[in-house]
Amino acid sequence: MSLSIPEKDLPAALTPDQAVEAAYSAELAEVAAQLVRGLPCLVECDKELAPYLFANVRNRLRDRNIRCVYLDGRPREADAAAGGPPMGLIGTMIGQLREAVRGAVERRVVVLPHLDLLTTSQGGLTSEAREVIPLLYENPELVWLGFKDPSFPLPKVIENLFPHRLSILGIGRNRLRHLVTQKEARKFGRGFNPWQLYKYVSGVNAVRIRRLLSTLEGEDYPADSKTAYRHLRNATLTGAMEIPNIDLQAEIGGYDKVKKRLREEVLDVLQKRDTANNPEDVARLEELIPRGMIFWGPPGTGKTFFAKAIATAIGAAIQIVSGPELKSKWVGESEENLRQIFHKARQSAPSIIVFDELDSFATARGTYTGSGVEHSMVNQLLTEMDGFHKEELVFVVGTTNFVESLDPALLRPGRFEFHLHIPYPEPADRRAIIEIYNKKMRLGMTDEAIDYAVKRTNDYVIGAAAGTRYSGDHLQALCRSIARLRLRDGLDSTTDSDLVERALTEWVERPKMTKAEETVLATHEAGHAVVAMFCDHAPPIERITIASEMHWAFGYVRYADHAHKYIQTVNTYLDLICVALGAREAERVFLKDLSLGATGDLNSATAIARELVEAHGLAGGDLGQVQFMDMQTGRRRADLSPATLDAIDARVAEILEQQRKRAEGIVTEQKALIATLRDLLLEKKTIDSKSLGQLLPNAKKLKKPADNTTDAEATGKA
Repeated sequence: MSLSIPEKDLPAALTPDQAVEAAYSAELAEVAAQLVRGLPCLVECDKELAPYLFANVRNRLRDRNIRCVYLDGRPREADAAAGGPPMGLIGTMIGQLREAVRGAVERRVVVLPHLDLLTTSQGGLTSEAREVIPLLYENPELVWLGFKDPSFPLPKVIENLFPHRLSILGIGRNRLRHLVTQKEARKFGRGFNPWQLYKYVSGVNAVRIRRLLSTLEGEDYPADSKTAYRHLRNATLTGAMEIPNIDLQAEIGGYDKVKKRLREEVLDVLQKRDTANNPEDVARLEELIPRGMIFWGPPGTGKTFFAKAIATAIGAAIQIVSGPELKSKWVGESEENLRQIFHKARQSAPSIIVFDELDSFATARGTYTGSGVEHSMVNQLLTEMDGFHKEELVFVVGTTNFVESLDPALLRPGRFEFHLHIPYPEPADRRAIIEIYNKKMRLGMTDEAIDYAVKRTNDYVIGAAAGTRYSGDHLQALCRSIARLRLRDGLDSTTDSDLVERALTEWVERPKMTKAEETVLATHEAGHAVVAMFCDHAPPIERITIASEMHWAFGYVRYADHAHKYIQTVNTYLDLICVALGAREAERVFLKDLSLGATGDLNSATAIARELVEAHGLAGGDLGQVQFMDMQTGRRRADLSPATLDAIDARVAEILEQQRKRAEGIVTEQKALIATLRDLLLEKKTIDSKSLGQLLPNAKKLKKPADNTTDAEATGKA
C-alpha cells in the first residue's frame, strides 16, 4: 500500500467547517450522542477551534430538535438597549448563565466556551467562579457542553460536572489527506505524501492547518519541496521554540562513540520511518523510536549541544527549559508550567524539550527536603510523557550531572529509556574540538601547538575550577583566550606552544618562593620522579613541575595511565607506596630534614597500605587472608577485637617500612641522578616527558607515555 495520494483524490476546495467535519467527524458524533443522552461533555481544544466544533455539534443536535444556548459573554442587543454600564465579559457571561439556569422551562444544551476564564492559571477558583459553580449544579434539566483551553487546568469541582471528556489536540494522521486541497498539494511536488507532511503538523488543529496551507507560496510541482516544508516549519513554532542549526558531524568535535550511538539508535530509525512506503512499516518503526532520553555526564561536555544537533538532523524545534525556572511558590503553578511546555511542544512538532538540570526537580521521590512541589512536578512530567501518541514526534531530553539521583520511575522503558553518557573528552576528542575552534577563530595553531594543547589539557583545570577535568567548554575558553592574546599582541602569525601556555597560565597567581624553598620543592619532586623510574609497576612520567598552577600543590609529578586501567595488582600498589615515600627519602638524604608538605605523601602511602591489609587480604601472619573492611561503607568492621586491630596496625606499619627502605635504597643508589634532575627543575621549572628523555638519556627504565595519558597522581604541597 503506497503512502502517496493521487491529486485527483484530494478535495478541490475546503471551508473551515468542512475541514472540521473531515478531521473530527467521529469525535463530534460521539459528543453529540452523549449530549442527546443527557450527559454533559467537556471538550479540551484550542480557543480558535472551539467555535467551529460548537457549530458542528449544534447542527447535529438541530436534527434531533435539541436547542443550544451559547454563553460567550457578548452583550445582546436587548441588553444594550436597556442601558446601564457595561458588565465586561465575565460579568455578562455570569448574567447569561443565571438567566439560562433559572429561566429554562425545557431541556436544552447550554454551551460554555470560556470555562478556563472561571479559574486562575494555577487552577484555583476566582471570586466569579464561586458564584458560577452553584449555578452549574442548580438546574438538572440542563445539559452542559464546556470547552477548555489545554493550557489551563480546571478545578475538580468543575471537571466533575462533566462525565464525558474529550481532548482534541492536533489531528489524526489518517485524516490529514482530507485537509489538503489539490492546489496546495502541488506545492509539495508530485506524488503528494500526507504522512510526510504530518510530521510537521501533527499538533496543529484543522482550522489552523487550513490557514497555514492556504498561505503556501511557490511554484507548482517543485523539484525540491523543502521550501514548502520550511514555510510550515517556521509557521508552527510557538512560545520559546526555536529551530537550531548545529551539524552533528561538522560542529561537534570528537565523541565518535556518542555520535555513532545517536545515529544508529535514533537518527537512522527516524530516517527509515520518513522513507517508509507503507503504513505497517511506519507503525513498526515508530514503536522503536525512544521518546525520552537522558544525557548525563560532567558539566560542560556538550549535553545540550548534542540535543540541538539531533533537532537539526530531524528538522525539529527545540526548547531549553531550566529545571529551577519551572518551580513556583504558588500551589499548582509548577505543574501548570510543565503542562504549557508540553502543549506548545506538541503544537510545534516535530520538537524536542530539553530539561536542563533535570535532577533539580526530578530526584527520587521520598528524598525531597523542600516544599514537596518536586513530587507533584515528577507526577506531572510522567503524566505528560505517558500522554504522547506514537505518531507524534515530540521528544524529551533530560540533562543531568547526577543520573543516580533521578527518580527510578522516570528511567523505566517507555519514559526516559535511552541513556547516553557524555564524558570528559578523551585526547582524540580534545584534538578534534580544538581543531574546530582553531578553524572557526582563525588561530593559526601549528600541529605542535595543537599537540601541546591536547596534552596540556590532560590535567585538571587551572584556576577557580581546579579539581575538574577539561571539558568542551573549557577548551572553547582556552581558544578564546588565545584569540584575545593574538588580538592584544597584534599577532598575525601562527600560534605556537608558548602562546598556548601563556593562555593557560598568564593570569595564574603563583606563590613567590625563595631559592631555598625552590630547592626543597625541586628535591621533593625529583625524588618522586627518580623512584618512579626504578619501580617496574609505576606509571610512566609525563610532566614534572615546580611552578604549579594548581592551588593545591606547589609542584607535582604527573603520570600517564597505568598499563592496566581496570585490573590492578598488589605490586602496583606497593610501587605507588614506594614512589609516594621516595620524595620524603630524597629530602632526608639531601636536606637532612623533612618538609611538612610531605605529610600528604605519607597520608597517601598509609591509605594504600591500609587498603591492602584491610580490603585485599594482605594481612599475612596469624591474621591470614581475611577482609577487615566493610566494602559497602568503606569503613573498618566494628566487630574486630583490640588484638586484631593492633595486629592490623602493625602489618600496615610493616608494609610502609618495607617500602620506605626500598625507596631509601633507590634514592641512595641514584643520588647523582636525583641531583641532576633537581638542578634541571630549578633551571627550567617544568620538564615534560620528551625533554626528560633528552636530558636524562641514561636513566634506567625511563618510560615514554602513551598518547592517551591522563593525570594519575600529583603530590601534595612540599
